[in-house]
Amino acid sequence: MEPQPLPGKALRLGRTLVIADLHLGYEVSMAREGFYLPRVFHEVVASLKTLLERERPKRLVIDGDLKHSFVPEWREREELKAFVEAVSPLVGEIVLVRGNHDVGTLWLRELGVEMVDELELHGWKIVHGHKLAEGERFIIGHEHPAIRLRDEVGALVKVPIFLVDERLVVLPAFSPWAYGNDVLRDIVSPFLRAYDVSRARVLVTLEDELLDFGELGKLSKVLRDMG
Repeated sequence: MEPQPLPGKALRLGRTLVIADLHLGYEVSMAREGFYLPRVFHEVVASLKTLLERERPKRLVIDGDLKHSFVPEWREREELKAFVEAVSPLVGEIVLVRGNHDVGTLWLRELGVEMVDELELHGWKIVHGHKLAEGERFIIGHEHPAIRLRDEVGALVKVPIFLVDERLVVLPAFSPWAYGNDVLRDIVSPFLRAYDVSRARVLVTLEDELLDFGELGKLSKVLRDMG
């Protein structure tokens, strides 16, 4: 079974919906460092509920980094609890594939969330992507993949993308604060160092549609030629 990228930064695999990198509590972490950002929790929950109501999956898989802070604290705990309570009525099962930010989350089992380090589903292995794993075909997050494009007035804008090929699918970050890592300039996940993704399809994800920008290697050449 082949994964189906969806508008709204989600992936469908059979009756499972997969998202990654919500980084709940990001604003709290930034406030501790003196940077004050508007909370986007309700925006994130509303976007996900819209996806679940439209797709009606049996299972929701969060492919790592549900939370942001490496130091658990009570406000983050309340936000995670509110998130699970808002989403649970719309899906039969919630699975968290733990990422490097998901420390101190075992208590989510009390709310019915299944916790795993990897998940095999329909011939694919779902892992977060911050470290390599054994297998043949992977779905990962962690990278927050993006590319830079010029808008109609010539300004550079960064847009989140899927990377999709026969062996590796890289999910965009679901968090609106995760502006993304430009994969044409640098990479983060060891998976993108270990696998040749030059022939991966670049799918720009918008709220209501996906734009196919072709293969990553060819796109890189075109953008270089354009200066």
